[in-house]
Amino acid sequence: MALNLKTFATRTITAAIFVAVLLACICYNFVSFSSLFFVVSIWGLYEFYQLAEKLGAKPYKWIGYITGACMFGFGIVVNSNLALFYPVEHLFALVLAMLFCVFIVALFDQKPNTIVNITYTLTGLIYAVLPFIILTNIACIDKAFTFNHPEGGYFEHIAPYNAHYVLGIILLIWASDVCAYLVGSFIGKHKLYERISPGKTWEGTVGSAILTIGCAFIVARWFPELALKHWIVISVLVSVFGTIGDLVESMMKRQAGVKDSGRIMPGHGGILDRFDSLLFVSPFVYAYLTFIH
Repeated sequence: MALNLKTFATRTITAAIFVAVLLACICYNFVSFSSLFFVVSIWGLYEFYQLAEKLGAKPYKWIGYITGACMFGFGIVVNSNLALFYPVEHLFALVLAMLFCVFIVALFDQKPNTIVNITYTLTGLIYAVLPFIILTNIACIDKAFTFNHPEGGYFEHIAPYNAHYVLGIILLIWASDVCAYLVGSFIGKHKLYERISPGKTWEGTVGSAILTIGCAFIVARWFPELALKHWIVISVLVSVFGTIGDLVESMMKRQAGVKDSGRIMPGHGGILDRFDSLLFVSPFVYAYLTFIH
């Protein structure tokens, strides 16, 4: 029992710190937001490459890290006033060059299966970095918007940053996860996809979707930048693609033979474990937002 209490305390403290840091960085300004998710994306890429190595691949990690940093830098410049000082075309050209450098590195690699190594290197960038760049696009999608620092300095006005979009999405993801766990624990009987995730049930998934749509009514009152009907659509996207994101990450961990993607957060695993739903939700929410703006 003492061990269980210790584990529970560790998980609780870690979760509290994680939530506090995440919300503080999102709410403060664009610089804190982009800095946080830059670190998250590169660390997530590191965890992805660790999983790839357990699957027998040898991704070209350093060229991957540099390319990922250039990609995220491009996302920051595109969405901020920095584009006035640094030509977007130059950074885009750099990103393209770095992507093709992966193939050049592979050309001189003496190891077997270089095609597999290239594939994992580039897949890591798509899976672990690109979704957070898209999240930056979501936060700055309203180009005429300045967040709640009307008298703030340059850091507050560096981008048309609205934290409410990202906060709403994350709150709906958390609501979906909690509701799926509670409903599944009480009435879950039919496995959703037992081969990949034995704990998920159809009852928990459907019940979570219904309750998450209900949570959209609350989010719409807190963040009225989007009409209720749009938050309802986003809640459906969260329910569907958040679940898929969770299953995809479970699939990768199962094939790699590991329980968690990393150990950065004691009791909660790694970065990919904590953001698996957001990785899949952000592209589809962004696609929807671009259609309605």
